Formats: sequence, C-alpha cells, structure tokens
Amino acid sequence: MSDPSKPMAVTMGDPSGIGPEIVARMFLRRPERRRWVAVGDPAVLREALGGLGTEARVNAVERLEDARFEPGVLDVLASSRMGALPPVGEVSAASGRAAYDAIIAAIVLAREGRVRGIVTAPIHKEALSAAGLSYPGHTEILADHAGTPDVAMMLANDEIRTVLVTIHCSLAEAIRRGDHEAQMRAMRLAHRAGLALGIAAPRIAVAGLNPHAGEGGLFGEEEIRIIAPAIEAARSEGIDASGPWPGDTVFMQARQGRFDIVVAQYHDQGLIPVKYMGLEKGVNVTLGLPFVRTSPDHGTAFDIAGKGLADPASLETAFDYAERLAAAAGAAA
Repeated sequence: MSDPSKPMAVTMGDPSGIGPEIVARMFLRRPERRRWVAVGDPAVLREALGGLGTEARVNAVERLEDARFEPGVLDVLASSRMGALPPVGEVSAASGRAAYDAIIAAIVLAREGRVRGIVTAPIHKEALSAAGLSYPGHTEILADHAGTPDVAMMLANDEIRTVLVTIHCSLAEAIRRGDHEAQMRAMRLAHRAGLALGIAAPRIAVAGLNPHAGEGGLFGEEEIRIIAPAIEAARSEGIDASGPWPGDTVFMQARQGRFDIVVAQYHDQGLIPVKYMGLEKGVNVTLGLPFVRTSPDHGTAFDIAGKGLADPASLETAFDYAERLAAAAGAAA
C-alpha cells in the first residue's frame, strides 16, 4: 500500500451511472496520474472514453502485472465482462453485480498489498439489491470483505472533517445503535485519522444527538447517559475529545479552527455540512481498514449519466486524498 511504485486502484462504480465517465475524464484531464489502474468492465470503460471524443484507448488486462501505464492508454483490470453494455440512467441488476465485482477485485488487490489503495466511483444501492446483494453501501462491503468490522465513515474537505457514529440506517435505528461502544469506536477512529493526516494532537469535537445537545436533559437524555460518559472514557485513553456540543453550531466552530474533526451521531448530521460546501470538494474516507480507501461524496447521478455532463472534480480530490493517506502510511511504516 505504501510503496509509491505500486499503482492505485480506481473502481468504475455503477456502469449505469456517471462512474465510468468520471473515471475516463480523470484519466484524460490529469495525464500525470499514470500509476493507477481502473477496475471494472473493459467494454464499459472503452465506451466511456469513446463518448468523450478522444483517441485514448483501453488496455484490458486479466492480471495487474500486465498494466502498461503508457500515455493515452487506460489500463483496465477486467473484474467482469457484462457481454452487453448496460442501460444508462436506470437501476440494473447487471450493473449492480458488475459494480460489486469491481469493488471485490480491488479489495483483493489491496489486501494482498499489490496496490497503494482504492478509490471507488459511486455505486447505486438499489442496483446492489436488484443483484441480490444485501449491502447498503461501499462501507459495509469493505468492512465485510476486509475482515474489519470496526470501521467508520469520514467525510472531509479543506475546512471540515466529520466522522460518523452510525452510517446507513434509519434515524430511529441510529439512535438505538449509538451506544457506548459505537461512540468509542468513532472517537478512536477519528483520533487515528487525525494522526494519519499529520495532526500531532487531533482535537475531536463530539456532536450531541438532540437539540442543544439535550439542554441538560430537557430535550433528551442520550447526551447524559451515553455520549458524555463515552467522551470521558476516550479522554482517559489520551484522546482529546470534548462535548457533547450542539449539532447546529459545532461544525461552524470546526470550520473556524477550534476543532480538527467532528464526530457526528448520524448520517445526515455529519454529511450535510460537508456537502453543502460543494460536492466537488468532498471526500469519503473509510476509517479502520487495513488499506486506504476514498471516494467522491456524490452518487451515481442517473439524471445526467450518458450525457457528457459529469464532473470528475470530486473523484480527483478523492484520488489526491488517497495518495496523501498512502504516503503518510508509508512514512509511518
């Protein structure tokens, strides 16, 4: 993972969405990125390149060792061959399976230490379900197949970083899942993420669950019963955690420089502030894996798929973030 001579793996995402197009656009727009391979269906990525009016071509390989890393040649490790191009802009079981196969192939490469890390283009949860795959998203697939159940999602841009206590579940379920262990896991992973980013003593702010962080129990007792005791336990481990802070102001304080990372209690509490600042700036990082994994913070965008309108900026940002984390891991090894 940390060897700069090894390539980065970039999965194609759901082939019915914008994933293949933004992978192709990143390849064309940033030609200096030569040490990476796309993972997916070669025909899908060949079609994506062709739709951009370029003379660049695909080099389909069955083994990573056969990648060429030549100018104008997109190396594609064939994780699947669908036989026919998938429908564009709609849920497809075939696309869900192909997207999943690409992720699994990339995980195998990362676990074997043959790539520096993984950057994943967006997948579609309904397509996964249509393919008979009971995963709500990338994070759960990665945790399952990497053999590391203690993972967390971090969304980051240049001004805010947030780590989630709970991820893809209903709000009612998030309240049930946000127990002491979940709080501790999120704070520990946030602390480790800060160190990996070169922050010597990461300052972790923990958001409350309820309005005004419960207002001393008037608006809910989770802060008193669960969150505050977990913060004290984390502090006893040497983690600079504080709170619980009101969720409506803690991100503003982090943006102003008071905190390095915010631990948010549920999906939308943490993701809305980051995404509001611009999808092209945000990166999704999976913490707790034995390898680096990042992705854009947007979805498959079925509404613009196949129209030549997709912007690769967030994928490029995710790639750069993965390079940064991989370099930090190499320096720490």
